[in-house]
Amino acid sequence: MNAAWKSGAPNGRDQFAAYLCDEASLEVLRPVVVEMGWQPEKCCKGGLRNAVQSLSITASPNVLMIDLSESGDPLNDINALAEVCEPGTIVIAVGQVNDVRLYRDLIASGIHDYLLKPLAPGQLRDAFAQAQTALAAPKQHDAANARQHVSTAVIGTRGGVGASTLATSLAWLFSTDSKLPTALLDLDIHFGTGALSLDLEPGRGLTDAIENPSRIDGLFIERAMIRANDNLAILSAEAPINSPLMTDGAAFVHLEEEFRQAFEMTVIDLPRNMLINFPQLIADVNVVVLVVEMTLASARDSIRLLSWLKANASQAKVIVVANKVQQGVAEISKADFEASIETGIQLSIPYDIKAASAAAKLGQTFAEANRSTKAGAAMRELSRMLVDREGADESAASKKSLLGKLDLKSIMPKAKKAEPAG
Repeated sequence: MNAAWKSGAPNGRDQFAAYLCDEASLEVLRPVVVEMGWQPEKCCKGGLRNAVQSLSITASPNVLMIDLSESGDPLNDINALAEVCEPGTIVIAVGQVNDVRLYRDLIASGIHDYLLKPLAPGQLRDAFAQAQTALAAPKQHDAANARQHVSTAVIGTRGGVGASTLATSLAWLFSTDSKLPTALLDLDIHFGTGALSLDLEPGRGLTDAIENPSRIDGLFIERAMIRANDNLAILSAEAPINSPLMTDGAAFVHLEEEFRQAFEMTVIDLPRNMLINFPQLIADVNVVVLVVEMTLASARDSIRLLSWLKANASQAKVIVVANKVQQGVAEISKADFEASIETGIQLSIPYDIKAASAAAKLGQTFAEANRSTKAGAAMRELSRMLVDREGADESAASKKSLLGKLDLKSIMPKAKKAEPAG
């Protein structure tokens, strides 16, 4: 019942509660509960469904015992219990079915232990001792919490430049290759493709956060985010087109704060137009990956965005990445592009339409589906730069032409004379 990216159970909850179907089991349980220093009145009559109903309106305890004896579909009912249990709850199941397969399925679903009836005091004491040990044990990434959280915003200078593809690939690489707890926040509320790239349903988490910013806390993050793998969770939306974005941006700030507490890496797929109304989105970002293409329009907007970032996000290191690079067919050469924006392109990712199509068909991120391609290798290189912070701490030397800054107008094609209408 505890998600992989959380470090422990929340404080301030009851130590124990039990929901057992028969009085005989309760009579055995209560004296042991008193020995443990817990409240015997927390031993309630009723099975799993009673537990779900009760916990839907109150916080779950640190240790929860539930009875599966009256459950026709234990595994399905356990999933319902997970929906109302706080992260960190240790769940001990009780039942009458002596089946190794059921035991394994229950453990795989997140149950800590499964005890057979009739219950015995010694059996209960051992189970509770193991539960307390599990609660007190340091979680696997407590030591890693000392690492500095790295928040990366991926911004495309133009639509279709591939910023979302790069954002989802980076998040996937952080979580799999580097084994870092990672959050992916897709802020294209209406047309985001983050969940689609991971073959997931976006859910309502992000829209709920926007509508109720005061609800955002660790528990909300735990329940609202969709898990893509053990180390990666995504928060996205697919809002109706007729529902405009009505927010002052407070929800986004709260979400970023919670991500810093719960994850080691955050990747924000940030549409450039969001900067206009919500400049605070970038206030605490460590790295900005500016995704460009070798076109006049991208060069113009790169200049504007770099200037804006310098004024509004001076704390962030900017890494310029050229995506979908095709040798010999670009509107602007790399040298001219770098001269016009007055900074270097730190990384170039070659254009590979076959690789992109393969990833889409497989329902995988580009980096996952194309590890052996040159484009996939470039993405892994960028991921390593961000994880090591080398790419974030070392700026490439700006490249200038012999004549100094290249005037953007000088590389624009001359306007053709208007032809008479035929």
